[in-house]
Parts: sequence; C-alpha cells; structure tokens
Amino acid sequence: MSSAEPTEQTGPAVRSHPQHPQHAERLQHPQHAERPSRPAPMPGLAESARLLADSTTTSTALVADALARIEAAQPTLNAFRHLRAEAALAEAAEADRRLAAGERLPLLGVPVAVKDDTDVAGLPTHFGCDGERPPVTADSEAVRRLRAAGAVVVGKTNSCELGQWPFTEGPAFGATRNPWNTAHTPGGSSGGSAAAVAAGLVPAALGSDGAGSVRIPAAWTHLVGIKPQRGRVSVHPHHDAFQGLTVNGPLARTVADAALLLDAAAGAHPDDFHRPPAVRASDAARRDPGRLRIALAWRPPLTLTGAGPDPEVRRAVAALAETLARLGHHVEEARPRYGLIGLTFVPRATAGIAEFAARHPEPALLDPRTRSALRTGTRLGGRVVRAARAREVRQHRRIGALFETYDVLLTPTTAAPPPRIGTFDRLGAWRTDVTMAAACPYAWPWNVLGWPGINVPAGFTRSGLPLGAQLLGPSRSEERLIALAAQLEDDLRWYEHRPPIS
Repeated sequence: MSSAEPTEQTGPAVRSHPQHPQHAERLQHPQHAERPSRPAPMPGLAESARLLADSTTTSTALVADALARIEAAQPTLNAFRHLRAEAALAEAAEADRRLAAGERLPLLGVPVAVKDDTDVAGLPTHFGCDGERPPVTADSEAVRRLRAAGAVVVGKTNSCELGQWPFTEGPAFGATRNPWNTAHTPGGSSGGSAAAVAAGLVPAALGSDGAGSVRIPAAWTHLVGIKPQRGRVSVHPHHDAFQGLTVNGPLARTVADAALLLDAAAGAHPDDFHRPPAVRASDAARRDPGRLRIALAWRPPLTLTGAGPDPEVRRAVAALAETLARLGHHVEEARPRYGLIGLTFVPRATAGIAEFAARHPEPALLDPRTRSALRTGTRLGGRVVRAARAREVRQHRRIGALFETYDVLLTPTTAAPPPRIGTFDRLGAWRTDVTMAAACPYAWPWNVLGWPGINVPAGFTRSGLPLGAQLLGPSRSEERLIALAAQLEDDLRWYEHRPPIS
C-alpha cells in the first residue's frame, strides 16, 4: 500500500448561505481565500478523549485546532457547509470546566462533525440543496445523544442533493474533493464527512447511508465506515427515512474510533419505528472474532449494467481475502441469491426522494434529476411502495440463507475507483443512474434488508486512489463485523497511511 501524490486544484466555487448569527459563522469563500499552511492532523476520537481525560490537552485547544484546520482546508477540499465556530468554542470552554471538576463522559470535549442532512439546533438543514432554509430549533436525536456523550459539534459537512448520488457536488456549494487526489470525488453522499475525517480536520464524523452513502465515501477515502442495523442510530425527526433505507453511521480512521462514535450516537427516540437491542461496539473492537466462515462474492446484484469489478478493485479485495485466510478464517467464493431486489429498492428510494423534495420551499431550485426522481417516486408511492416493503421478509429469507453456511459476506464496496470531479455533470437522470449503478452496484441491497455492514480500507490503485471492501452480516451482527474489522486493522495497520492533504 502506498500513498498518492498530491494533485493541485483551484478551489471549488461555493456559495455561502446566511446562518443564525448567534450560532454559526459563514465559511470563507474559496474564490477569495488565501491558502494558509495546514497544521498536522489531530489525534483520533479515542485518543482525543484520552488526552482530555488525562488533562494533557483542553477541549478549547482541540476545537480551536479543528476550526482552524477546517478553514484552511476549505478552499481546497470544500468539506463543510456550515461551521459553529462561536458556539463550538463556548461549548469547549464549558467542557473544560466540567473536565476540571472531574466529570467524565465518553466524548466530553471532543470535536466531531455531522452531515448536512442532520438537524443541529441553530443551523439550517439544507441536505445539499440550494436556496434558503431557516435554522432548525431542535437537535436530531443522534446529535442529542452525541451532545449527551459530551461531544462538541463543530459544523455540518457537505452532502449531494438529498443524498442521491455517490459524489458530493452541486450548485449549492460546489464540489467537495478527495484529500488523496483533489481531481477526484470523495464519494457520496456523505462525502463531506469522509473528506473531513480523511484529511484530519476532525477525529470522526457522522454520515448517513441509504444506498451506500457511508460505505462508498469510506472506501474512496481510506476510512472505516459503519452502516449499522436499521434503527441502531435514530434518524428522528424522520422516523423511517427514505422508506426505511437510510440509517446514520460513523466514519473514522480506525475501527475503535468508529465504534466509539457508534456507541455514543446509538439509541432510539421514543417515536422511532425500529428499536433493535443495544450493542457494545467499543467492546467488540477489542474482541477476537474467532474463526469465521467468510463468503467472497464478486457478482453484484442485477443492475442491468453488466458491471463487474474493475481489475484493480478485484486485485485489492482478493488480497484482503487472502489476508483473512492467513488470519485463520475459512474464505471461499459464493453467490448470494439476491433475486430481483432492485425492483423493491427503486420504489422505496424514489418515494423517499419525493417525500424530501416535496418539502423544499423552492422546487425550481432542485436539480432536474431530483425533479425526475420526485415524479417517479410520486408515481410509485402508495400501493407500490407498500408492496415493495412487504417483500422484505422474503428477501430476508432468500439472502439470509447464505448465513446458514457463512458468518460474513465479503464483497467490493464499489466496482470502480473514485471518479473524477465532474464525471456526472450534464448527465440526465437516466444516464446518472446507469453510471452510478455501474460504479456502485454492491452496497444498496443491505439498505433494503436493513442489516449492518462495514467498509474497511482495501489498499490503493496504482495511481494512489483508495479502494474498499465490505464486511456484511445478517440482522444485528455489528459486533461480529466490528471484531473482524479490528482484527484486519491490527494486521494491515491502514491508519498509518495518510493523504497528501492532511
């Protein structure tokens, strides 16, 4: 594994939006900003918590450092939509007072970021869209739980419009770029969170995953990304986001950090539809997974594109499979029985987009592809969506039969390396969907099923672009997947590789 050479790019064109003056500060416009030198990356999530508990540093220092690093990287990476500089520094000072008084919480005083589909009181939730939105008045349940664990939310990261695509670009904010090579996308739709963590701007960040939107950017930025069981992390105030497809999950450089953020954010709101029993993710990250039976699947579900993995993707995932075998696991190729699962995904996904798009105050500002999805989702809503969701039980049985023989399913996370910025520009709705399905055919079935999966770094292309592999399991199998990912990390030490922009 080797790191990439930096590629110089001019800053993306972004438009800042008015924010609540008491809680948010306008990000510097890349076209008019100088590019100061960047400080060294900050410590990880668990290390930051340890340093604070030991009084080796202060929350004020960590938060100020994160804010400075974000501002410095914004002209190049464009990872953030909003910052909470004044409010975050005030919360850091309060965290320092609590720490000095002897209080201890899992993330007390540690800076984190959340994606811009997540409500943070005092900030608008644009979810990648253009136009003005008023600040929301209450935190989402996931943010409430992060705050209860002591975390300081420094800002909200960029997402593509309504989280639809595996790239993070749009007229509302410009293009978010990959710190491994700024000519390429970090993926999407949690691309801002992934870019921020990979570049060392924050120790970890929360994303959301409705068709791979945590795992895909994790793969393309050399991170650990966990898609938890449906309901593990509340999506409130959206009790059943995107017809049950979307879940919130962490992005981090290590398994331990991702597990710590998952533990902090996990838990249901009283109104949530899905309420799985609790897991202890951090404990699992310290546990030996035992000897597991692992199925390696190359063939993606039917997407009508005929796409298979790029040769460099296949090489990287095959090498990871060999590592698993060397660690004592039984690994063999298998073919999951996906069936026509895409026929149930499309109605749920487009109906979910339609539900969010219908709430936009200025529909004319939406991307034409979004408006196309809105029309499709409206046509497929109601009876068709209910029928699609009713098939989930049979899909659990058919695909779940694999786990009568195997413990874990291993697949590529994506079929291709990260595309160049602008690859999807000027494509219509159909061509965007086809191009997207060819590049990312592996992740979305687990959103239909509602089951957990983890992206782990799988190395790099010969030109230095990151690649990833998925560890997928049956219902409520996060602890097994986390333990296996941690064992891989101990052997491969992927966290030692940092991007040129960090």
